Amino acid sequence: MKKATVRTVDTPHGEGRLHTRRASRPMATLLLSHGAGGGVEARDLWALADALPAQGFSVVLFEQPWRVAGRKVATAPPTLDTALRSAADVMRVRTPLVVGGRSAGARSAARTAKSLGATGCLALSFPLHQPGRTEPTRLPELAAVGLPTLVVQGERDPMGRPEEFPGDLPDLDVVVIPGGDHGLKVPARGEVSQDEAMGIVVESTLEWLVREVVGNPSAG
Repeated sequence: MKKATVRTVDTPHGEGRLHTRRASRPMATLLLSHGAGGGVEARDLWALADALPAQGFSVVLFEQPWRVAGRKVATAPPTLDTALRSAADVMRVRTPLVVGGRSAGARSAARTAKSLGATGCLALSFPLHQPGRTEPTRLPELAAVGLPTLVVQGERDPMGRPEEFPGDLPDLDVVVIPGGDHGLKVPARGEVSQDEAMGIVVESTLEWLVREVVGNPSAG
């Protein structure tokens, strides 16, 4: 795992951290936050942080204050949104901005991306509902993004299988990780290896960024 530049961020809910991997000549910047049960060390977040800077995209992983403080459970969703806004405010990005994250971080990104001036939203393992349930659904959060959105979802994610995402939502693309669970972990003898699964995350995100952000005349 390559090292990142780490910077602290003051938020109304405590100190957060920005872990930054910069591209030499960035075409866009991704601001990604983690889930409610883990941190920025999640395999998909670091796969993107390791791979995308060499392709011209800076990646900034935001560590929420509850995680920095050593708590095991995330604080309420509004606090995640407020802290994410604080992180975006201190970044002063001069490139097109994509806001995203995994699980709870994906929900927070969906709720805040447009207000942060983002040109796109990246949702990794979007938690469409609680495990084993289909209602209530968080689909309205995705429907309200109002920006090009990429969902990367595990084939067997108990919080929302890929086929549960409607195909008629405007600006929504869904990429499937074969055999992937909510953490995008795949079976040892599955259709793809873990490295191949992370390759799908990176390549699909890269293709989407080039098409929807770099190739979008209104981006930035």
